[in-house]
Amino acid sequence: MIKAVISGTGLYTPPATIDNDELVEAFNQFVEIFNSEHADAIASGDVTALQPSSSAFIEKASGIKRRHVINKDGILDPHRMTPFIPDRSNDEYSVQCEMALSACKEALEQAGKTAADVDAVIVACSNLQRAYPAVSIEVQQALGVNGFAYDMNVACSSATFGLQAAVNSVENGAARSVLVVSPEICSGHLNFRDRDSHFIFGDACTAILVEREEDTSAGQGFEILDTRLKTQFSNNIRNNFGFLNRADESGVGKPDKLFIQQGRKVFKEVSPLVAETIQNQLQDLALAPDGLRRMWLHQANLNMNQLIARKVLGRDASEDEAPVILDEYANTSSAGSIIAFHKHKADLESGDIGVICSFGAGYSIGSVVVRRR
Repeated sequence: MIKAVISGTGLYTPPATIDNDELVEAFNQFVEIFNSEHADAIASGDVTALQPSSSAFIEKASGIKRRHVINKDGILDPHRMTPFIPDRSNDEYSVQCEMALSACKEALEQAGKTAADVDAVIVACSNLQRAYPAVSIEVQQALGVNGFAYDMNVACSSATFGLQAAVNSVENGAARSVLVVSPEICSGHLNFRDRDSHFIFGDACTAILVEREEDTSAGQGFEILDTRLKTQFSNNIRNNFGFLNRADESGVGKPDKLFIQQGRKVFKEVSPLVAETIQNQLQDLALAPDGLRRMWLHQANLNMNQLIARKVLGRDASEDEAPVILDEYANTSSAGSIIAFHKHKADLESGDIGVICSFGAGYSIGSVVVRRR
């Protein structure tokens, strides 16, 4: 029987950062401008005045302190509040491809492999910057990988769904090794004018190399014990931007063409679903929750992660057991749980067991149980 192993991970972090104070200053400037321009309508009750944000509100609501972004100036311009990412020639690498190359090279280096050892590339992320040709095939060509490539999107669970697809390809013999890449430019679909969500996202790219166990060194990487996927339709997290938008001009520029969510409903409905999924998975593997050395959870909301970990373990988890990176990176959609894994896996000892779990729009949940070799 062929066993699949995670032999390397990589991370690209954009150099530009925005802390909460900077973000709030820009947002509050926008609020002042809006309320001033609409003063008469606000006074007559035809328009609702916008409310300012605060760093204390952001940190309490999410646990986020700052975020990395592709472009800072455009976001902090109160008259723009959108990243400025110049269009590129069709002869240049796309932005997502460029991010992917950096993360992939680190994953290959960590695994001690080259592009010649890779048979497939899966680009799995919440938003792709074009419909076709597939970004994954562009990454494949840029790396010099033979074989095949495809894109996939399951929103915040894209990386873990992609990880299962990679495991399937390795275990059924379709590929000896697969790169799963998640170039997330979340700032591109975030409404920075919405007080309830303007602070949520950041940008980053992760890469995971999945290989046959026989092609790795003894004790290298993490054996993948099980993958578990679950979806349940919900409109509580949605983005209606798409190729049909131009077919009805009245919808262009509406808030639902960017990220929108019913945050309280998501918290209430997704948290128990995630905990139940992990618990059932552990039970099927005959593993006790106390046997988990670490939980690399989706980095969207600190309170949510703490609740899920508490439900799984039956007690509060320490930061060592459920590490947090969202204070530094914010929510990077599907990349979040992989960033946590990338940064907090080196100290695990042989035999230690952990779970990588992402969850979000769909609803979608991807849970992967791994064991340090």
